[in-house]
Amino acid sequence: MELSKRVLSINESPTLAINAKAQKLKADGRDVIILAAGEPDFDTPQHIKDAAIGAINRGFTKYTPVSGTPSLKQAVIAKFKRDNGVEFTARQILVSVGGKQSFFNLCMAFINEGDEVIIPAPYWVSYPDIVLLAEGRPVIVECGIEQGFKLDAAQLEAAITPQTRLLVLNSPSNPTGAVYTLAELQALATVLKRHPQVFVASDDMYEHVLLGDTRFYNILNAAPELAERVILLNGVSKAYSMTGWRIGYAGGPEWLIKAMENIQSQSTSNPTSISQVAAEAALNGDQGCIAPMLEAFNQRHDFVVSRFNAIRGLKCLSAGGAFYAFVDARGAIANLLAEGKISAGTDMALAAYLLETRDVAVVPGSAFGAEGYFRISFATSMANLEKALDRIEQALA
Repeated sequence: MELSKRVLSINESPTLAINAKAQKLKADGRDVIILAAGEPDFDTPQHIKDAAIGAINRGFTKYTPVSGTPSLKQAVIAKFKRDNGVEFTARQILVSVGGKQSFFNLCMAFINEGDEVIIPAPYWVSYPDIVLLAEGRPVIVECGIEQGFKLDAAQLEAAITPQTRLLVLNSPSNPTGAVYTLAELQALATVLKRHPQVFVASDDMYEHVLLGDTRFYNILNAAPELAERVILLNGVSKAYSMTGWRIGYAGGPEWLIKAMENIQSQSTSNPTSISQVAAEAALNGDQGCIAPMLEAFNQRHDFVVSRFNAIRGLKCLSAGGAFYAFVDARGAIANLLAEGKISAGTDMALAAYLLETRDVAVVPGSAFGAEGYFRISFATSMANLEKALDRIEQALA
């Protein structure tokens, strides 16, 4: 008996695997600080939980339309107009079981065998594997720390071939926190206009998790004329601390949204009815609930960036959004290798060393297509961050 070539072409999510290993060590009694998981450490706001409880109590526990309840789709439409200046109809909206399913639906509906998908690296871990599941070919474009982890117009032009079908843009970025400026998006749009066969997936999941005075723009703000070639992917997980509720949504051309709905109808069918009510409350409710989280994330960001840049062999850029620090550890890895503390000069070896000797769990940069780096999430308490960075500094001293 053999597994399919499809499943053998992909790997388990590295972030989930590392988190599971760290949790096991913690269960064994070790004082492990886990900086791997990408979810806010705040509770879901009370008015959102109350809406879900109300839905349960009034019996809203049955199937809904596959593409989402009409009222939630209207809330998504209102959000896109309010926050992004983009107008959609209900037929252009699909609500899914998290942002990951939205991207999965897109690839399954749009990518054929051999189609090329341009993915700037560092990238969210699931992009390449989902493309492979759709029998497409991920084309990874390295965008290192020297260029602020962002794809530039010349790189995009060089990566496009007659087989290119899709470009993936993620801003603010997981794992780097990089945010594209309006001018940078306009430059990319200029290239895209010369290649009408290329569609764009704009993953805006961290749109509201902005740091400092950063402003958010997506590709349609830079080039509204690309509307028939762009799908906006978003959700409630990060901004409203609703990761476990599993609600993502997409807005795009009606022909593509319908095809994605067909894919979803044969997999999960509708998202959870109760979670949809909660998501509607999040999108329509007082957006002030985001402010306390942003204040904490900004304080933690400034702390970790400053500390990392003071540790031997590490370099860390300030981020524009999200709640991650993506650390250049190539110097530290070389030091540890020369001192005989690790047996291989890789970020995997560094991550294993930190977990085994200092009980700190980080995610190797190679999981995101960037060897020699590591990612931490600062969506945890300042006390945890202080203790974790003390341990990292001692490990690399």
